[in-house]
Amino acid sequence: MAEPDPSDPLETQAGKVQEAQDTDSDAEEGASGGEAEMDFLRSFFSQTLGLGSQKEQLLDELTLEGVARYLQSERCRRVICLVGAGISTSAGIPDFRSPTTGLYANLEKYHLPYPEAIFEIGYFKKHPEPFFALAKELYPGQFKPTICHYFIRLLKEKGLLLRCYTQNIDTLERVAGLEPEDLVEAHGTFYTSHCTSQLCRREYTLGWMKEKLFSEVTPKCEKCQSVVKPDIIFFGENLPARFFSCMQTDFRKVDLLIIMGTSLQVQPFASLIGKAPLSTPRLLINKEKTGQTDPFLGMMMGLGGGMDFDSKKAYRDVAWLGDCDQGCLALADLLGWKKELEDLVQKEHASIDAQSGSSTPNPTTTASPRKSPPPAKAEARTTEGEKPQ
Repeated sequence: MAEPDPSDPLETQAGKVQEAQDTDSDAEEGASGGEAEMDFLRSFFSQTLGLGSQKEQLLDELTLEGVARYLQSERCRRVICLVGAGISTSAGIPDFRSPTTGLYANLEKYHLPYPEAIFEIGYFKKHPEPFFALAKELYPGQFKPTICHYFIRLLKEKGLLLRCYTQNIDTLERVAGLEPEDLVEAHGTFYTSHCTSQLCRREYTLGWMKEKLFSEVTPKCEKCQSVVKPDIIFFGENLPARFFSCMQTDFRKVDLLIIMGTSLQVQPFASLIGKAPLSTPRLLINKEKTGQTDPFLGMMMGLGGGMDFDSKKAYRDVAWLGDCDQGCLALADLLGWKKELEDLVQKEHASIDAQSGSSTPNPTTTASPRKSPPPAKAEARTTEGEKPQ
């Protein structure tokens, strides 16, 4: 269709447009495309600024108790969990960003130009050795799932888990009993590995990679001798296609988001909190509040609506601040699941110990905690020095 001259008066421009529409056989298709664009924009502004949408408060109060009552109601049938490194720290696996104990703070021995380089694909292709040395330290099979992992499994067993989206590459969700269809491993997994040559792409198993790592040999493809990399997503690589396909369908029907142990600093994973319908309650279990994106910034960056815990307009977001395992125990207690959760952890850890011939508990949590968690307080504050997970 011909474009009007911007220098023409508006009336003349309108006439030219009308004339072109009358003679252009593609006009109908163009109008249809315009409607589609308008629908997209309406949806975009609805999700980012809450314009033109109804916000229904489904929680009777913005506390953990309110979330528990909602979770037991007929309204809540599909739960999505969004989890990060904080749910695995009690297993002895460090998170990434804590100033003294985090992974990035303890990489000096690898002589990296900057900490994040160890997970950058460009640096890996030139210098794979630091990553494989770290991979040996963090290799799956040396750690047991935590209370958080088994809480997610309970959600599955009770028919409530729609999906678990995890940033973690430690495979502990699988060890805890989640099936591949229950998971979206957004940042990949150690479970499989592939040759990095685009002409080869031969697949290797977890056992094959373990043998190479613990013999301190850089894993090389048996077919073409290129480096073999675990299927984890490095900075500079695309996320798995499954992340985007599941995202499109899951978040339209979710009734509750439970966000645990993540700083929500890495995109596009962090944007998932804004994908749920505007009325869907969101529970954060973390050491500090996070995800509180400024609405205008969220719109400009396409990050979705940020979480709102404290303003007078807050209506669906709840923060339980503290240790993730204790938060899950507190919620399980309110749901009447606490003993069931403790028994599950104890039974599964005993089974893992029997298979490995070890009886070592996770470093900062026991299989069956002797004490009940402190009373759940949605408005609780972290102690000085604690950092987001």
